Amino acid sequence: MGRAFEYRKAAKEKRWDKMSKVFPRLSKAITVAAKEGAEPDMNPKLRAAIQNAKSENMPKDNIEAAIKRASGKDSSQIEEISYEGKGPHGSLIFIETATDNNTRTVANIRNYFNKNGGQPLDNGSLEFMFSRKAVFEFTKSSEMDIEELELELIDFGLEELEVDGDNVTIYANYTNFGTLSSALNEMNIDVTKSTLKRVPNSSITLSEEQMNDADKLIDKIEDDEDVLAVYTNIE
Repeated sequence: MGRAFEYRKAAKEKRWDKMSKVFPRLSKAITVAAKEGAEPDMNPKLRAAIQNAKSENMPKDNIEAAIKRASGKDSSQIEEISYEGKGPHGSLIFIETATDNNTRTVANIRNYFNKNGGQPLDNGSLEFMFSRKAVFEFTKSSEMDIEELELELIDFGLEELEVDGDNVTIYANYTNFGTLSSALNEMNIDVTKSTLKRVPNSSITLSEEQMNDADKLIDKIEDDEDVLAVYTNIE
């Protein structure tokens, strides 16, 4: 598929690998989710955060400590805030954070954009450029009938199902996250990762040189300790 494709794929995998394996960020995501209820069975968002932490081999003690922090006085200071901006070469960037100091976080985010060829935007500027989706990943078992499963899950909000070898990814509107999560659980499907993410409504393709410019900005943003996730319209 060409050198540029392989570069983009490697760069994308590097970014996600760096994001998903940082235990402090996973802990913060669990704490934020647990503020809506400390019982995973009753809180799909918390259940997803725990699943994701386990998929990255986060120790059980760390997970339990993160849940307990949700009831502590410090947790009330943590806010979920999103930021938006333009990156180099027509790229758009949507950032989700969890912070106990919004002044610090917004100053950092603006600095990253301004010093790396980007431009911060007012919140809401990219709202219609990305769709918020519930995304679940699991491994196809030998007895699983994908077509039948797809038909069943449509009743619970399924919009799209993708199969790549034995890996299955399903998408739904974010409002159906809890319903679809419960349905998969009742079907005894072992979900390996589930999340709410921003999916671009249209994508752009960058050359290797352009991608390098965009990566410099994205890497700076992802290195910030308050950043939980970064989404772009780059293919």
